[in-house]
Amino acid sequence: MESPKASSNLRRKALVGVFWSAIESWGRQVISFGVFFLLARLLGPETFGLVALSSVCLNFLQVFVDQGFSQAIIQRKELESEHLDTAFWTNLGMGTFLAIMTIASASLIGYFFKEPAIIPIIRCLSVTFIFIAFSSVQNAILQRKLAFKSLAKRTLIGVLIGGIVGVTMAFRGFGVWSLVAQQITSSLVQVLVLWKVSDWRPGLRFSQRHFKELFSFGINVLGMNIFNFFNRRSDDFLIGYFLGSVALGYYTVAYRLLLVLTELLTSIIARVSLPTFARLQEEPERLRNALYQAIKLTSLITFPGFFGMVILAPEIVRVVFGEQWLQSIPVMQILNLIGILYAYFYFNASVIMAMGKPSWKLALDGVQAVSNIVAFAIAVQWGIVAVAAAYVIRGYLMAPLTVWVVWKLVRINVVTYLRQGAAPLAATITMLGTIFAVKYLLSNIVNTSAMLAVAILVGAIVYILSIFLIAPKLFWQVVNIAR
Repeated sequence: MESPKASSNLRRKALVGVFWSAIESWGRQVISFGVFFLLARLLGPETFGLVALSSVCLNFLQVFVDQGFSQAIIQRKELESEHLDTAFWTNLGMGTFLAIMTIASASLIGYFFKEPAIIPIIRCLSVTFIFIAFSSVQNAILQRKLAFKSLAKRTLIGVLIGGIVGVTMAFRGFGVWSLVAQQITSSLVQVLVLWKVSDWRPGLRFSQRHFKELFSFGINVLGMNIFNFFNRRSDDFLIGYFLGSVALGYYTVAYRLLLVLTELLTSIIARVSLPTFARLQEEPERLRNALYQAIKLTSLITFPGFFGMVILAPEIVRVVFGEQWLQSIPVMQILNLIGILYAYFYFNASVIMAMGKPSWKLALDGVQAVSNIVAFAIAVQWGIVAVAAAYVIRGYLMAPLTVWVVWKLVRINVVTYLRQGAAPLAATITMLGTIFAVKYLLSNIVNTSAMLAVAILVGAIVYILSIFLIAPKLFWQVVNIAR
């Protein structure tokens, strides 16, 4: 049993980790979104579609670089230096192999998608496999130590320099190569900064015993990552193959905004949750309470964020990206309806992994991946809006199974679990009604930019006041955490 002092220290580390994770996540997204905004103005849907199509293949192979060793390092109670050395050299060997294989097979991939333009793009981006291999172990060590300040430095510097390179090249007319250079530069800079802030260096050792210990846990994570790829990218694959790069470009912009919101609103706490939950794996009551708290705090910011995007998507696209992206609006609106599930289920993986049950997560991801592929394959014939709807509908249909898995592991009280988002949901509904009224009253009076600004400001004020009136205890809890 942990002492009160140790418990308080873990709580402090977790809160500090959330703070620096927020700095990393929000800082990265602010910079990335600024770069994305400029590039979307300068480049067209086909350009984004070509890079997205190239990334489908590369992202699938990327899951094999780390092989789940990073999460195995974070989760292990006893970690020896041989674990780290073995993981590093295994990852570097795999990353090098995948880079060579991708360069050799790029032509086949291009002809498969009937897009020869992606062949040189794939060959250039294949170098990112080696960058991932050089950074995964250091990244895992820093996460294990809850050293998110160092991770924030790495990310922000890399994203900023990569963005500068990408935007500069786009202004100078390099087209699709602006996006390629942005990704490569950002990845390289992040590796260099990570090695600068990390004091760990690999030794010239490889241990079969330590490899087996990591692999026994990591193989399940690898399986999860494969299934997660199909969950996240099978829609891109099918849209690119059947509908072409232009349709994929429209879909990519809409999905990119969903990912930005997800990163801003959920990933911050989720990134800290695995190492925190792992330390509470032998104290189920504290683990349950930590899970409830994470959901409550996340729903507080995700509900207004995701549903606000549903209401304001037409104005946001016109003001931020321009008229050439109007076909992304309905896709964006439908995708953001998944927000409630993200608030609740983004922590389930951390709970399952912290309890040492990666095989359970693997099975759950497998079911979700198969159902997603089937849903996307059926929907793609009706276009990108239907694919987005299939993603959301499948998510809600699978929700009871996900809740059951968490209940089975930590015996949550389902009513208490679901009740965590009640106050934020009520306040969000009030906010949405206010935004509808603002749009109705101002639509014929002011321009789109002014209406968007007023709607966001008034909606935020109404939401905060609603939380203060509906759940004052939660309101002051957030204020105290911020302090």
